[in-house]
Parts: sequence; C-alpha cells; structure tokens
Amino acid sequence: MAMKKRRYALVIDSRKCINCKACAVACKAENEVPVGNFRNWINESHQGEYPKLRIDFEPEQCHHCTNPSCVRVCPTGASWQRKDGVVLVAEDDCIGCRYCMIACPYDARYFHEESGTVHKCTLCTHRIDGGVLPACVETCPSKVRVFGDLEDPASRIHELLSTRRYQVKEPQTGNGPQLYYLI
Repeated sequence: MAMKKRRYALVIDSRKCINCKACAVACKAENEVPVGNFRNWINESHQGEYPKLRIDFEPEQCHHCTNPSCVRVCPTGASWQRKDGVVLVAEDDCIGCRYCMIACPYDARYFHEESGTVHKCTLCTHRIDGGVLPACVETCPSKVRVFGDLEDPASRIHELLSTRRYQVKEPQTGNGPQLYYLI
C-alpha cells in the first residue's frame, strides 16, 4: 500500500496573539531547550504614539521551507528535510560549523553550547508522528497557530489558505517558507 504524501506547515494568525508566551514555554519544556535559547519566540512591534499606541505580536520560528538554504549549505548533511517537509538537524552528524545559522533568513537556529551542535524547531516530530499536535500549537490559549497537512484538502490549514489572504516572510530568498501569516 502506498504511503500518503504529506506536507506539513503552519498558519499563524498574529492578530490573535496575546503575547502570553505559552508556546515558547511549552516548546522549551517539551524539547528541553536550554535557558537563553528558543526554538520559537514572539516578535513585538510598536506603532503610533501615546495615547494612540498599538503593540503587535508576531510568533516566529523555523519556517520549514520547501527549498531550505540551511540544508543546501550544510557540509555534512546534518541539516536535512523529511519527505513531509519538516527540516531537521541530525545531531550526530553536526560539526557545529554554524553555516546553517548564517544561511537561515529567519534566524531560527541556535548553537547548543553543551553539545557543540546547532538546534532548531522540529515541529515536535516525536509528537506529530504519533498523531499529536506540536506543543506550541496545542498549548496556545488563543489558537494563534494552525498546524496541518497542505496535501489534505479537508484540513483546517488547507481551508484557511484557500479562503484567507496570507503572506510569507522573505519570499525573495527562494527558500519557500511554510509559515503562512494571515493578513
């Protein structure tokens, strides 16, 4: 029996973000991310002046690109991409050269001092392979992130991308980012 093709991605509705940072805390706990490092975070921007001041919050992380520059520059093949689109780092093969960190237009990787290797968001593959949502998606109280399979026309992510306007960051890089921000 043939395996069903999958292509995982995230839709982000920044307007729903309340900057509670539950996503970052859940990720750190789930993936044992060291203090001072993050696999996901919230960017904050301010518009206007008091008393007409607005603060916008924008979740950020690895974009799990379709044509990731981080994978192309890795001299050992430690940075690689699964068939479902998730971009990973094989820690045993990583030599800590940090070329992937330089190549990433989203600044989504960090150097793990203890292991001497680069780490990043894995979309919680240990969870999604078991049919469970990534920790950041599951824990968000305002449901900012929608995770799904772009190949499944019945999925919520497919519905959102078919009916709502969205944008991706840094499309000019040719990386093909798979984090879609609703506008």
